[in-house]
Amino acid sequence: MVLSKTASETDVSIHSTFASRYVRNSLPRFEMPENSIPKEAAYQIINDELMLDGNPRLNLASFVTTWMEPECDKLMMESINKNYVDMDEYPVTTELQNRCVNMIARLFNAPLDDGEAAVGVGTVGSSEAIMLAGLAFKRQWQNKRKAQGLPYDKPNIVTGANVQVCWEKFARYFEVELKEVKLREGYYVMDPEKAVEMVDENTICVAAILGSRLTGEFEDVKLLNDLLVEKNKLTRWDTGIHVDAASGGFIAPFLYPELEWDFRLPLVKSINVSGHKYGLVYAGIGWVVWRTKSDLPEELIFHINYLGADQPTFTLNFSKGSSQVIAQYYQLIRLGFEGYRNVMDNCRENMMVLREGLEKTGRFNIVSKENGVPLVAFSLKDSSRHDEFEVAETLRRFGWIVPAYTMPADAEHVTVLRVVIREDFSRTLAERLVADFEKVLRELETLPAKVHAKMANGKAKGVKKTEEETTREVTAYWKKVVETKKTNKNKICS
Repeated sequence: MVLSKTASETDVSIHSTFASRYVRNSLPRFEMPENSIPKEAAYQIINDELMLDGNPRLNLASFVTTWMEPECDKLMMESINKNYVDMDEYPVTTELQNRCVNMIARLFNAPLDDGEAAVGVGTVGSSEAIMLAGLAFKRQWQNKRKAQGLPYDKPNIVTGANVQVCWEKFARYFEVELKEVKLREGYYVMDPEKAVEMVDENTICVAAILGSRLTGEFEDVKLLNDLLVEKNKLTRWDTGIHVDAASGGFIAPFLYPELEWDFRLPLVKSINVSGHKYGLVYAGIGWVVWRTKSDLPEELIFHINYLGADQPTFTLNFSKGSSQVIAQYYQLIRLGFEGYRNVMDNCRENMMVLREGLEKTGRFNIVSKENGVPLVAFSLKDSSRHDEFEVAETLRRFGWIVPAYTMPADAEHVTVLRVVIREDFSRTLAERLVADFEKVLRELETLPAKVHAKMANGKAKGVKKTEEETTREVTAYWKKVVETKKTNKNKICS
């Protein structure tokens, strides 16, 4: 008698994943499946879909770290199962966090004695750090107003229109009016004079940005401090400053040590910085430090003991992984001041290579400054036929992810491209990127202007096109695209 089994009845372990039934069906999207599948199949199927993501190393839109040393990767994997909040169970991890806070506070020139512990905390990122700092300012202001018998129901905060969206979230979530200093063409950071003019008795603080997300430029915190000191004297207010150093906090101390932006200025009460940006750690770690203990109201700190011991906590979340905290400590002791300075020097040099390469093409206006966060923001000199969005879209075919965006109010008419230079972006990649930009521009020159751009120009001239004319124009455009692709394909085949 012949013994046989159908393919579906045999042991799944003898099949290749791609020969199994698990790749024949669509993945669940709305409901959990009824049955289990082998671990190899689950891994392979998910991994295959993730291949369609962009390459993080070529994602030049992001400030976030995309490469770390293998030794640090190993440390992170070994601690991935530790809950950061369990301080009594993982006392060494807690100690490493405290060491990071002490080092960062002193890097920012906090007025601390030898051996004195700094006031600060690790966060999921700068967004959480900003929420905590904003809450401290709001509570300080409310307490003072209550003590004076004054209304405390209409707090506001002054920022530039170039702030990251987390500031808007803070204002909306915690009911604080956001007063924004508008931008203007050629000046894409907060004007300190206009900011101080907007300060009133209900202002909890002024937020300055050390490293604008738009152009990388550092705002003039020293001038803001000096102007605010004078206004406080005249009004008898005590409005302070928070510095959002998410991008620039790990750059300025190493590249621009003489620049006064931190706790050397008396009105700077708190600073946040992203460890996962130029702190050189993978996504998921930020820091906020206060000038002194008195700048963080005690009533915002909670004490819990149900995890084994009294634990002070000032966070918006509770459980989170310990890996990023451990990775930050690794970077601080592994690189030291010398290592961080070398990394930042390299980033700046590669930024200059890219900047000069783009300038030599003669096709771009450089919008960003040479000093600040190492990035290049630039726009087309002539965007009458093709704009920055088309350049960014076409560049993706070469693997690069470069964002194009419009400036905030009142400079919405300005559109720029931006390339962020991170530690893992080499000179060779910078040179290759310039060459690919030139290829993209040459390719776009062979194509007609975008139909919507032509129609906009026609409308501006008072010429209204018929539906038939528009259809012909669209048809002609796509014929040209197809012919160009056929020509390129023939060239490759030959």
